[in-house]
Amino acid sequence: MALKNIAILPNLITLANAFCGLLALSKAIDALAYAGDDDGSIFYEKMETACFLVFLGMVFDAADGWVARITRTSSEFGAMLDSFSDLLTFGVVPAMLAKVMIEHESAVVGYEGNPRMHFLAAATFAIFALLRLCRFTLETEPELDDHKSFSGLPSPAGAGAVTSWIWMYLILQAPQLETAENTKTPVGVVMGWIQGFEWSPFLTWAPLLLTLWLPILGLLMISRIRYSHGANIFTQRSSPFSALIVVVGIFFLLFLAPVPVLFLVFNGFVIFGAVRGIAERRAKRVA
Repeated sequence: MALKNIAILPNLITLANAFCGLLALSKAIDALAYAGDDDGSIFYEKMETACFLVFLGMVFDAADGWVARITRTSSEFGAMLDSFSDLLTFGVVPAMLAKVMIEHESAVVGYEGNPRMHFLAAATFAIFALLRLCRFTLETEPELDDHKSFSGLPSPAGAGAVTSWIWMYLILQAPQLETAENTKTPVGVVMGWIQGFEWSPFLTWAPLLLTLWLPILGLLMISRIRYSHGANIFTQRSSPFSALIVVVGIFFLLFLAPVPVLFLVFNGFVIFGAVRGIAERRAKRVA
C-alpha cells in the first residue's frame, strides 16, 4: 500500500477519537491527583469529564467511517488506524477509568476489594477488546453490508456500558454534577425530589458489580454472538419516517437526561443482544 493514497480527512477524524481517549486517560490521572481534596468534588468532576470524552470519541469513531464511505477513501491504513484508536479509547481507557473509580470509591462506600482482582478485571476487558478488534479488522471488509451486524459485542458498545455505569455512579454519589449554569438539570431536579431516598446500599455494591461486569463484557466482545448495528435496530422493521421519529425522540431524551439514557441504552443493548443471541443459538440447536 502506497502511503500517498492515505486520505487526510477521515484519518484526522480517527485521530480525534484517539485524542479523546488520551485526554480522558489524562483526566483520570488528574482525578487521582485530587483524590485527597476535602469533599472529593474535584475527583468527581475530573472523572465526569473523562467519561464525556469517551462518548465524544464515539462520535468521531462513527464520523470517520461515514466520511470515508461518502468520499470513497477507505484504505487498509485507515482501517488499521481506526482499530488502534478504538483499542485506546474503547479498550484501555474504559478499563482504566473503571479501575480508578473502583480503587477510589472502595474506601468511600466501605467495599473491601483486592487491587489485583481489580487490575485483572480491567486487564481482561482491555485485552479482550484488543482480540476483538484484531479479529474484526481481519474478518471485515469495508463494504457497508459487512457493518450491518457484528460477531461479538462491538468495542464502542462495551466501552459505553462501562463508562455510562461509571458516570451514573458519579451523579448518584455527587448530585452537584447535575447542574448547568448554576441551575439544576432535569435529572438534578428529579434527584432533589427523591433526596430522602437512601442510595448507600446500592452504591456500596457498585464497585463489586463493576468489577464483575468488566470481564463479562470482555467475554461478550470475543464471543460469536451476533449483535446488530445500532442504526439497523431502528430501520430493519420500521419505515424511514418511524425510524426518524425514534431517533429524534432519543436525542430529546439525551438532551434532558443524558447520563440515565446512556446508561439504559448501552447496558440494555448489551443485555438484550446477549439474551437474543443465546436464544437464537438454542433455537438452531433444537431445529
